[in-house]
Amino acid sequence: MPVAQTSILAFQVYRKLNRRLLPFLICLYIIAYIDRVNIGFAKLTMSEQLGFSDSVYGLGAGIFFIGYFLFEIPSNLILQRVGAKIWIARIMIVWALLAAAMVFVSTPLQFYVVRFMLGAGEAGFFPGIILYLTYWYPAQRRAKATATFMTSVALAGIIGGPLSGFIMTYLDGIGTLAGWQWLFLVEALPALLLGIVVAVWLENSPAEARWLTDDERHWLIAQLQADAAKKEQVGHIIRFNKALGNTNVWLLSLVYFSIVMGLYGISFWLPQIITDFGHQNLWHTGLLTTIPYGVAAIGMIVVGHSSDQRNERAWHVALSALAGSTGLMLSALNHADLPLALLGLSLASLGILSALSVFWSLPTAFLSGTAAAGGLALINACGNLAGYLSPVLVAWIKTETGNFINALYLLALWLIVAATIVLIKFRKPDWDSKP
Repeated sequence: MPVAQTSILAFQVYRKLNRRLLPFLICLYIIAYIDRVNIGFAKLTMSEQLGFSDSVYGLGAGIFFIGYFLFEIPSNLILQRVGAKIWIARIMIVWALLAAAMVFVSTPLQFYVVRFMLGAGEAGFFPGIILYLTYWYPAQRRAKATATFMTSVALAGIIGGPLSGFIMTYLDGIGTLAGWQWLFLVEALPALLLGIVVAVWLENSPAEARWLTDDERHWLIAQLQADAAKKEQVGHIIRFNKALGNTNVWLLSLVYFSIVMGLYGISFWLPQIITDFGHQNLWHTGLLTTIPYGVAAIGMIVVGHSSDQRNERAWHVALSALAGSTGLMLSALNHADLPLALLGLSLASLGILSALSVFWSLPTAFLSGTAAAGGLALINACGNLAGYLSPVLVAWIKTETGNFINALYLLALWLIVAATIVLIKFRKPDWDSKP
């Protein structure tokens, strides 16, 4: 096929993919992330009304990831076997029901049990989407596609903050439910509805995509097959039975763990951090939380595009993580000055989320098929144990010191660890997506 014709075909195919898949997947993860971290807003009144200490809250927020860890790999292996359409729909409907069950929580034990079950119910969703993207985007297009998808985390912060503040402010007391109860109920409904939509909207692979022409479908399948062949040729590809013993899989798990320490340190505590700076109005707090996430949403696209343009991953991950570390330290140093603290938190959010979005191009460069399903789930599961440790550590430090300053320094240190490992181990040319 002539080069000009191939370029036109590529443009048409990726434009259709970007329009058909990415906006819908972004919507799904926005809902997932809001349901995962809205506990940070609920805490502002829930803890006082139920008598929960910071330690109880930290453990309940984090125990979500224990359930997530235990069921992550089985869930992703099932997805790879039965297809994304059925399994992602199942995940969303189950987690919607469990998220709504938070309305009935009244004791610490109930809090822990429901959060654990919510983690188990959502297990496999995020790595399932990352795996699903590998079914549609070859390596040279994947970082930007993943970064675009990962903007859902930032968009969840932009949408979820004001929405949560509004619900807790204006629905409080209606129908005998407190604001935090309405928060869980209202924000669970979209997951239930979209879970049903998934079952009729998603295709499992390009072979099922009737919205592509025959030429477009055959061209895309050929690109994906060529991409898989390149992995075989350079000896990157490993099978799932070897993934558990592969050093690089575990190192990437540690890198992801270190970045997620920073992510959930901010996500679960950002509303409380802003409140501690002197802003007690829930609606205003919700609006202020949009600033760091808004900055991150723009930065993630820029970094993902840069990574694809330069065909380079490691430096983009490492420098983004170091930017996140710098932002956390800046916010800690200026903890008494809200504008400067917000500037630091914005830089931290930009760096952390940009590092996460490009990060997933590292394991997908050498994992394929069942190994990708299990390996991505393993990395995500191990990394997300930081979602348990991070809020617990932050809660402990705040209880011991009375503020978040030292906690922010600790989270910054974890990001430096992530950058160091990536630069030492994964900056060799053959770790990029190049053949």
